[in-house]
Amino acid sequence: MEAEHTDNQADREALSNGVRINKYLSEAGVCSRREADREIAAGHVAIDGKIAAVGDRVYPGMDVSFCGKTVCPEEEEILLAFHKPAGIVCTADKREKDNIIDYIHYPKRIYPVGRLDKRSEGLILLTNRGDLVNRILRAGNYHEKEYDVTVDRDLTDKFLDAMRMGIYLKELDVTTRSCEVIQTGARTFTIVLTQGLNRQIRRMCEACGYRVLRLVRVRVLNILLGDLPAGSWREVTPAEREELERLIRDSYSAPRTAETVKDDE
Repeated sequence: MEAEHTDNQADREALSNGVRINKYLSEAGVCSRREADREIAAGHVAIDGKIAAVGDRVYPGMDVSFCGKTVCPEEEEILLAFHKPAGIVCTADKREKDNIIDYIHYPKRIYPVGRLDKRSEGLILLTNRGDLVNRILRAGNYHEKEYDVTVDRDLTDKFLDAMRMGIYLKELDVTTRSCEVIQTGARTFTIVLTQGLNRQIRRMCEACGYRVLRLVRVRVLNILLGDLPAGSWREVTPAEREELERLIRDSYSAPRTAETVKDDE
């Protein structure tokens, strides 16, 4: 009953306060909030026939259009697990010939939850839910992502300990968080991150004199890559979705800071 009361209260507040236009577009599956702000600033969004401004709010009964086409909130919640092959770029920008959206060719508007470096492989989620993207990606929420890594020479205890304790990355002027690292072979290990700095694992290894030969993301929170073939996608199951919602229930979507850099391994 308490949860239901909270949800009803949130609905009433949404009706009285409206929804920020970037959130409206994101939840309608048009684009992420960040992309929405750019489109709004470019004059591509209108509310009741008037060009919208960043920060405008949408109230019940208002008509929203994007590039001249009416935007209707997407009722179906889409969440896919995709095994990204090396060479595919995690962007919805159609100017990138190897963009992930054209590769998957899904019939409805979706966008990736974070990124994987073009050279990296493995699990990436795609959705039409902007709120889900924000709650998963915020580094302050300490959500786990797990990777299998192969490097160019034999591992040492010194290297493994350094990776676990955290490494100062001069080019980003940040020290990585302590993390779980388990050796799985002479030149392979798994690592669990709770932040997503740009090329984080590669930079960490390079700082220790190692070079990453292969990097595969095998888990995002409770969603596993499993035996999903490279280049294939599947729908996240209802049980997985329920557990995911439980894990991110208390996650916040505050603006990013230096510590909440986008996921981009």
